[in-house]
Amino acid sequence: MKLTFLGAAHEVTGSCYLLTAAGKNFLVDYGMEQGKDILVNRELSIPASEIDFVLLTHAHIDHSGMLPALYAKGFRGPVYATDATVDLCDIMLQDSAGIQEFEAEWRNRKGKRSGREEYVPLFTTEDALGVIEQMHGMPYGEKKEIADGISVRFVDAGHLLGSASIEVWVKENGIEKKLVFSGDIGNLNQPIIKDPTYVDEADYVIMESTYGNRYHAEVVDYTTELAKVIQRTFDRGGNVVIPSFAVGRMQEILYFIREIKENAMVTGHGDFDVYVDSPLGIEATTIFQKHPYECYDREARMILEEGINPISFPGLHTAVTADESKAINFIETPKVIISASGMCDAGRVKHHLKHNLWRPESTILFVGYQAVGTPGRRIVDGCEKITMFGEEITVRAEVLQLPGVSGHADKDGLLRWAGAFKEKPDKVFVTHGEDAVTEEFAQVLRDELGYDAYAPYSGTVFDLAAGYILVEASPEYIDKGEKARKRNNTVYERLVSAGERLLRVIRRMEGYANKDLAKLADQITALCDKWEPKE
Repeated sequence: MKLTFLGAAHEVTGSCYLLTAAGKNFLVDYGMEQGKDILVNRELSIPASEIDFVLLTHAHIDHSGMLPALYAKGFRGPVYATDATVDLCDIMLQDSAGIQEFEAEWRNRKGKRSGREEYVPLFTTEDALGVIEQMHGMPYGEKKEIADGISVRFVDAGHLLGSASIEVWVKENGIEKKLVFSGDIGNLNQPIIKDPTYVDEADYVIMESTYGNRYHAEVVDYTTELAKVIQRTFDRGGNVVIPSFAVGRMQEILYFIREIKENAMVTGHGDFDVYVDSPLGIEATTIFQKHPYECYDREARMILEEGINPISFPGLHTAVTADESKAINFIETPKVIISASGMCDAGRVKHHLKHNLWRPESTILFVGYQAVGTPGRRIVDGCEKITMFGEEITVRAEVLQLPGVSGHADKDGLLRWAGAFKEKPDKVFVTHGEDAVTEEFAQVLRDELGYDAYAPYSGTVFDLAAGYILVEASPEYIDKGEKARKRNNTVYERLVSAGERLLRVIRRMEGYANKDLAKLADQITALCDKWEPKE
């Protein structure tokens, strides 16, 4: 009965935990590392084909994004998640695979001219579709046995549509332990979705600490502030361009604009037009509309019960095709354009920036975090010129930043979640935070709640039955060539995984008909004859 920490240990992204219990190997999350990597994440200690199933907290790519790669390496078990998470993964994993394939095509087109080795994507659309087929929806609040000695329950984490904390009961050799994986804990009073549900009992807690050393700023009246920006921009004849993340933030903006229109908070411009120009965002909005009763908060459900769609309104237009996207910039009347990506580093929003950044009457309104080094960050920081599609654009538009309704609980919110347990857990593992933040928040849990709190590094192994650390890993920092080496090994690792899966299949074939065994043996021999190096 062991818990191994693999990803998001002293880092914010790439969540992944391996549990071995009741004769099963299973993962909680298998996320992609995003942004700047500092620490090396340990690889799975067993072949992907030996993972029996995966529990997924939510659809964000830093929690779900490597599931297609797991499939590519031979994983064929079920992935359990909430119904809304399954629906969101259907579009987000395919979108991520498309990005991987596009990048590979672009790199290889350039690489051919310089004789570089072929660049191979982490996974393909086929891999994404394969793992999506293995996803199984689970309702909130129902405890279900998914294997002998292993039961789970998903509870609403209030972070994203369908997000969950996961309660896991494992029983082995007469010993039963309960683990709670927090997932990403949501902020209070977000629009549309519910506040987080608190869990009150656990032996072991694995919790995030993204904002473990920060407090959110005082909540602004988002609707009023957004209405002021739209009014001022339209009065001078410009457009409001809102770079937005396609899932979550885009739907919040639509919710606020519906309120603005309903209360006539922008005057003199009729029933102004709003364009959503993001195929992924449009699909995500449709999924939000599919899950109101299990995911919407009381206010959003009350609006729905009045026959009003809380994220739709007159004057809302969607652009799916490239031609529809291009046509938006030939419409002369003032309008709101909401487009991805949120940090302006890819996607259709770059076209709208090209057409509006140079116009002093327009406004570029940022509603989310802008990472260092992204075009969005350079614009927010006041750059005078920026290059879009090889053309230098002078920045004359008004550039504003509204504090978003954060999807993450701050330090107080994390403490409120951790303090809901009726009895102290045996141990609390602090993960999913920046290096220093995990240690700082673990100390806060010790000081303020009296918990035995510990921030593990990737590779740490804990014996759940005995209650002690089997392997205490030390930090290993990435050198400049680490990522390149990992990328170059991707195809070879996939081949090794295929071989390990084949061996596993063979070991399970004892008792099959001799003719079937002979047929497979002949096929393997033929492969070996073809590929084995000749002396």
